[in-house]
This record gives sequence, C-alpha cells and structure tokens, in this order.
Amino acid sequence: MTERPTKTRSGVAERSPAERNSSASLRKALLLLRAVARHGLNGPWLTLAELSELTGVNKSTVLRLVTPLLEENLLERDAESGRFRLGYGCLHLGQAYLREIDLRTVARPELRQLTRTTQFTCHLVVLSGTNVVYVDKVENESTVRMASRIGASVPAYCTAVGKAILAHSAEEVVAAVLAEPLLPVTERTITAPDDLRRELQAIRRRGYSIDDRENEPEVRCVAAPIFGVDERVVGAMSVSALASRMTPAKVREIGPMAAQAAQRVSVRMGSLAGVGSPEPDGVAE
Repeated sequence: MTERPTKTRSGVAERSPAERNSSASLRKALLLLRAVARHGLNGPWLTLAELSELTGVNKSTVLRLVTPLLEENLLERDAESGRFRLGYGCLHLGQAYLREIDLRTVARPELRQLTRTTQFTCHLVVLSGTNVVYVDKVENESTVRMASRIGASVPAYCTAVGKAILAHSAEEVVAAVLAEPLLPVTERTITAPDDLRRELQAIRRRGYSIDDRENEPEVRCVAAPIFGVDERVVGAMSVSALASRMTPAKVREIGPMAAQAAQRVSVRMGSLAGVGSPEPDGVAE
C-alpha cells in the first residue's frame, strides 16, 4: 500500500519516513563525494576507514551509499587496494556545467548584491594584453556616477582590478606590464617596477587590491581576483567610489567583502581554491 503524506497544522504536507530516509541518504552520499573531492587535491585515494572518519558516516553506511555512486561512475574504486577517488562521471557533469556558464553571467548577481550592500559602483573586468577591459558595471543611482564604461580599456598597473589580476598572473604577464613605461596617471600612481612588485605581494597576502587615487585623483577602489576551473585568474571585480566616501575605514570594511564575493564567483566558475582569507590591511589614515 502506498504511504500517503500527512499534513501538519500549517497545512504543509509532512514527508513520510521513507522520504526522510531517502533525503538523509542523499545528503550523506553528497557528503562522501565532497570528502573525496577535497582529499583528491592533497593526496592519494581514500580507504573506506578514512572516508568514514572524514565524514562521520559509519563504514556499513558508506559501503551502502557508494554503490550507486560507483555505478554512475561518480566514484572509482581501486580493485587491489579498495581505495576510492572521483570517477569520470564527475568530469562529464563538470564539463556540462562549464559549457553553460560565462563570467559575466555568473558574476552579475554578486555585482548587484555588492552594489546594494555598499551603495557604491561595482565593476567586472578581464585582462587584455597589458590593459584591463570593463565587461560589466552595476551603478548605484543615488551616488555620483563613475566615469568608467563597459568596453573601456585602461592600464592594469594603476587600477585596483588590474593589480588584483596581476597579483595572481604568471610571471610573463607581469613582466610584459613592467616592460612598458609605468606612466603617472595621477600623482599617486605607482611608477617604479620594484614598488609595483611589492604591491602585488601585499595584494596576495591581503586578498584584495587597493587603488588609492592612482587612476582617478578623487576615486578609491578595492578589487579582488576571480579564478577559473584551472585555478588561473580570469578576471576581477571591484567596488569604486569618491575618496570622500570610500574612506580608509571603508576600504578595510569593503575589501574583505569584495574578496568574499569574488571567491563565490570563483567557485561557480569551477575553482576549488578561490581566494584565501583576507588579512586586515588597507589605506593609511
């Protein structure tokens, strides 16, 4: 006889015991997959005992739950050692997901939320040669409009978004920027190659970059890098405002927020690492 769902006092159907058990099993199976995925970044295949210990799921339940995962090739098990790792079925799922995404689409909700939270203008950029190109912008209508526009190209070395990307780029990318004259855009622009390299080191430590009136004399920006599936930097997102509103205290408050938003975008772009936890730092008072 089919089990009928009962209703609670609120009128919402209550799940049957079988449905609740099925949901709990699914959650545990997903927990197993996540544990194998995380471990796969650092070491060899997992034993049954290790998988049980990492997830807190007893061995008999692990054995029951891995069976359908093995059948669907989401997990593989070594015939000799009995150890587990992710199966090629995960690759197929990942490829299907990546075919459907692009940076602008993925980042748009985070840009909107960051604009609502900060009440400042937010940008999304990508690197093009030694410049950065604005590919999206969400503007706070209640504040002074920023001069930036989608499609505009500006030097990477004097912008927060550019420095965020350069801080995580390959040496040849940084060298190409430094091979060109670092012309002063404002009196605060970093123009010495050694100073720029030190700044890039500070950005990697901090987790976000700062443009302290280096590209526009009255504008401060903070930015954070976005990573893709191969853990290479694919762009950056920023928060910009007049320096009178983006005070040094605001920089220290908003910088970590931008880093966290960029990390969420990185995860959706396929990155497993994303951005590290930002350290407190910022503009001098």
